[in-house]
Amino acid sequence: MPLVSLLRAMRPQQWVKNIFVLAAVVFARGDSTQVIDPSYGDIKRSLLAFAAFCLGASAIYLINDCLDVESDRAHPEKRKRPIAAGQVSIGLALGTSAACVAGALALGYAAQGEPTSVVWVVGAYMLLNFAYSTKLKHLVLIDAFCIALGFLLRVKAGGLAAHYVVSHWLFLCTLFLALFLALCKRRAEIDLLGEDRGSHRANLTQYTVGFLDQMCTVLAATTIVSYTMYTVADETAAKFGKQNRLIWSVPLVVFGLARYMLLVQTQRGGGSPTRVLLGGDPLFLCNALAWVALVGGVVFQVI
Repeated sequence: MPLVSLLRAMRPQQWVKNIFVLAAVVFARGDSTQVIDPSYGDIKRSLLAFAAFCLGASAIYLINDCLDVESDRAHPEKRKRPIAAGQVSIGLALGTSAACVAGALALGYAAQGEPTSVVWVVGAYMLLNFAYSTKLKHLVLIDAFCIALGFLLRVKAGGLAAHYVVSHWLFLCTLFLALFLALCKRRAEIDLLGEDRGSHRANLTQYTVGFLDQMCTVLAATTIVSYTMYTVADETAAKFGKQNRLIWSVPLVVFGLARYMLLVQTQRGGGSPTRVLLGGDPLFLCNALAWVALVGGVVFQVI
């Protein structure tokens, strides 16, 4: 059915990445030093911001697939995408993309924001990703930093919508983790495409396996160090209890990053973080759920 194919082209499975928008409100609601909105307005605005980023992301995915339709048809996996496979016309995809852009801006405006409206961050996110789709994804390293900036904009929008100040630790962990995932994806693409990778995207020929493995190792280490420093920081103890129980989650972070690197280097599905998180690797999923349960318990002082 065309409607089902169109929905697939919008890639709703990728919306899980927008969970970063909700990070600010989740951590702030567990913070004993914050003044919490009793009417749940912070949660409502954060959910509106989350929805805005979902529509904004889908708008760019549709444009990207229209621009890359020919190269996607030569790709062993991307040729199955609805637009590349001819299941969705380019005209329908572009029309839907325009509707998604309008919807994203409307939702961003409804999410308000303090001191800056969320709509400006949503607009910047879509402009960044449009530039990425048309030009920046072809520039070595710039492509990875564009992806990381997109995640930082999600976190920023969540803070504005909830009217809470985002911790610098959250920004640092998000930056390093996003760069780690972006370069791991490039590593998986090189393994998948081999010597023909230049025909799909020219900048892939400028990446080497050795360089990507080194950078992924460095970024995994900086992510772990930043996260660990956050768990033992005085400000964290003040927010979530002096027992510093959040430190118990550090082994889960180390295991998760190590497991993902193993999946990438053994070519077992590490090229798609979303696919792995949504059940592509049961062990990784169980570890992620354990982290959510533990951090949630500590933040809301259940454990």
